[in-house]
Amino acid sequence: MPPGGRMGGPIMRGFMDEEEKKNAPKITGALIKRVISYLTPYWKQLLLVLVAISLSSVLNLMPSILTGKIIDEGLGKRNLKMLVFFIVASLLTNLGANLIGVLESYINTWIAQHITFDMRNQMYSHLQKMSQRFFTTNNQGDIITRMTSDIDGVENVITNTFRSILSNSITLVFAIIAMFSKNWIMALIGIAVIPLFVIPTRRAGKTRWALTNEAQACNDEINGILNETLSVSGQLLVKLFGKEKHEYDRYKEANSRMVKLNIKERMAGRWFFVVLTTVTNIGPMLLYLAGGILMIKYNSSLTIGDVTVLVALLGRTYMPVNSLLNIQVDWMRSMALFTRIFDYFDMPVEIKNSEIPVIPAKTTGQVEFDHVFFSYDPEREILHDISFTLDSGKSIAIVGPSGSGKSTIINLIPRLYDVCDGRVLFDGEDVRAIDLDYLRRNVGVVSQETYLFNGTIRDNLLYAKPDATEEELIDACKKANIYDFIKGQETGFDTMVGNRGLKLSGGEKQRISIARVLLKDPALLIFDEATSALDSISESKIQEAIDPIIESRTSILIAHRLSTILAADEILVIKDGKIAERGQHKDLVKAGGVYTELYNTQFKRIPDSEDGD
Repeated sequence: MPPGGRMGGPIMRGFMDEEEKKNAPKITGALIKRVISYLTPYWKQLLLVLVAISLSSVLNLMPSILTGKIIDEGLGKRNLKMLVFFIVASLLTNLGANLIGVLESYINTWIAQHITFDMRNQMYSHLQKMSQRFFTTNNQGDIITRMTSDIDGVENVITNTFRSILSNSITLVFAIIAMFSKNWIMALIGIAVIPLFVIPTRRAGKTRWALTNEAQACNDEINGILNETLSVSGQLLVKLFGKEKHEYDRYKEANSRMVKLNIKERMAGRWFFVVLTTVTNIGPMLLYLAGGILMIKYNSSLTIGDVTVLVALLGRTYMPVNSLLNIQVDWMRSMALFTRIFDYFDMPVEIKNSEIPVIPAKTTGQVEFDHVFFSYDPEREILHDISFTLDSGKSIAIVGPSGSGKSTIINLIPRLYDVCDGRVLFDGEDVRAIDLDYLRRNVGVVSQETYLFNGTIRDNLLYAKPDATEEELIDACKKANIYDFIKGQETGFDTMVGNRGLKLSGGEKQRISIARVLLKDPALLIFDEATSALDSISESKIQEAIDPIIESRTSILIAHRLSTILAADEILVIKDGKIAERGQHKDLVKAGGVYTELYNTQFKRIPDSEDGD
């Protein structure tokens, strides 16, 4: 029997691996109540599902019960009319059960889809509110997994696990009631036989589960060898070190183990099938024997049809019993899934609006840092006692060694993070008190790592202002020194930029990013090393765009290019999270401090005529 086949599925589902056992959640009343809270809005539909499952379970048992009537009333009494009647009744009940099953499946799927719809919306909304710290400290793949496969798993829980509990419980109860209504002695014998089916099933399941885990580990090893040795870089290394035979032997050994494990797993399945077939035949034979003894020796009122019905009902109990015995594992996995999702829901929103958000009386873009301290974690301070004021219409350049805290300073203004101590003020108001939407609408950032969505140039520009006119687009692009490039494209603004803008050069992407920020029309413009990763020609074009912009707007520039720094009204030199120096270029160069060192190592290649000395 192949793994994952019809017999393999239920068996293997009933066991948890070591990782699952280790991470098994603690089932509490609060957790159950929270899960139920997602089901509560759909209680009417759930009630319909319960009724449908009950009717379907009863109707599915009817053909087995009617078989007795077919034998006793139709065949036994040679009554063609009754024979036809019970045959038609059996077919109709079977059809009715299937039709109700379709209805139940639709309602169940509808409920599951709407619950996952609610959870996805709730999760996405929650994640959008999380601070930048959350996205820099958590693995992106894990975040996406919670949003996709974890929440998708909820649908499986509702459509399969919850349904399985209800359906199997109802089927088992009705089957046992029907057996006892026929003959209590035979019913007890039938119930006593059920463990003979369950015990070998579970033992075989454990064996196959262990073999499957071992085979999976071996398969992972083989894939690792293939990924390492058949990649371009890996294959080159193998050849240069003459390791072809060594890698072949390694692959051959792992491949040999995989073959042996696959044979064991498949044979375990075949032996289980033999045992299962034998055991499933023991139950009916015992019932036939017991029925025969009661009818022949004790002159019981049992009929051949009754014995046949009891045998059929016994067969109906096997799968529900096995499923319910394994349901603990399904239940634990389901609760673990909900726990993973709830873990994210319970993460506090670090950056949120104040209870009574403030909007400054006048929007000018003025910024003030008032004795600001900041750290990402308690063990390492990033900013120490930072104080400065940027007046409206002025510009400040922030320079310093890599890792000195320059980008952290600008991240505090639109509240990507909050200060640990001190205040950041925007137009005279603490940014923590200002309405978040207003604050971020009035702060525009052009970063070093430009991000463009996979769409057209127009789509990316309109992201800043969806109702922008064609004239506004053209004006922004001219100011960003990118319009001539766009005009030269065959489809103009409708040119596709590719995933993350890969169809454009770094300079083209950066200038589109500048145009996008200009369409936003913020009170404060921040350029975070906007030219650091570009060639000299691209840098020149961007510099031509930046210079007139910072002359007319309140601006902060983080830069390592002298031409950018010279355009600022004041220069702040940051070292080890502190303002080491501040002032004009000429004065700082002559001071012989940190700025002089930066100038000598980074800026001196710029001609003297440009640096103004």
